[in-house]
Amino acid sequence: MDTSLVKLISIFFIIISIFTPQALSQSDDECGEDTSSCNDKSAALPLKIIAIVTILITSMIGVCLPLFTRSIPALHPDRNLFVVVKAFAAGIILATGFMHVLPDSFDMLTSSCLKDNPWHKFPFSGFVAMLSAIATLMVDSLATSIYSKKCNSGVIPEAGERDQERAVASFGHVHGHAHGLSPDPKDADSSQQLLRYRVIAMVLELGIVVHSIVIGLSVGATNNTCTIKGLIAALCFHQMFEGMGLGGCILQAEYKLMKRLVMVFFFSVTTPFGIALGIALSKTYKENSPSSLITVGLLNASSAGLLIYMALVDLLSADFMGPKLQGNIKLQVKSYVAVLLGAGGMSLMAKWA
Repeated sequence: MDTSLVKLISIFFIIISIFTPQALSQSDDECGEDTSSCNDKSAALPLKIIAIVTILITSMIGVCLPLFTRSIPALHPDRNLFVVVKAFAAGIILATGFMHVLPDSFDMLTSSCLKDNPWHKFPFSGFVAMLSAIATLMVDSLATSIYSKKCNSGVIPEAGERDQERAVASFGHVHGHAHGLSPDPKDADSSQQLLRYRVIAMVLELGIVVHSIVIGLSVGATNNTCTIKGLIAALCFHQMFEGMGLGGCILQAEYKLMKRLVMVFFFSVTTPFGIALGIALSKTYKENSPSSLITVGLLNASSAGLLIYMALVDLLSADFMGPKLQGNIKLQVKSYVAVLLGAGGMSLMAKWA
């Protein structure tokens, strides 16, 4: 599964490398320069370096925090507190799609720097976000089907240490029966749920990587010190809690150590890498050039659709319609409050970032 994730992320980086040169527009395509008093390239560089370090640290803390909760009984995935924290993180991911990424896409693709036809004649942001959500559904469904078939046919014999222990226990329990080797339905349901967790973690990671690169590129390319200062605090908050949501999914997926390290690494470095890429391209990258607006706007719309789908379908709906929350009204109410707090806090951040 980790090889599949690396392949998907590698494909994304190839796409970025193809699109980026198109965004490096020269003076012919420029549409206005930022001439405000906050535009200071020499003062912006140290702030960008600070942003790289602080965002890297907060990203690592956020995504790693849930992975160490097995040693804390109250934060174990089976406990109520973990469900509430996961709902809070899902609210943040939902608000990221609706309040940050999608509005940015609308602003870019309806910019006055773009021609009226076709960019002002059709809502491309909403259309691409819709297609992205449908594509995510297709990937989600197909990946689950393919991975399930591979597991059932023995191509992927390992289903996690917990499943192996259950298989041994189940075999020991039925060893004395003549016809006792039939699989336990509970174990089958558990294995299927584990597969869903693994697909969810993989697809969510991919969506976060897409928009993290785009956000980092924008921060690295801008020389507006007034904007960067607010962005650093907002992005640290964003990466911390978004990482907690992803870390919770990785924990439930029960990956081995190497797979966890790969996913933690890609989440932690994508935004700092985007900032570094933006710094490197700051001489040629023009935020208001038509090519840049179209490229980044379409990427934002696609990542927004993915994040909204993942937050609503794979995180919130899966938990709220599951037996744990359906059988506990008090826990449902706590989780609703957590979702509103997460979404509200991230929406408030839209004022600065």
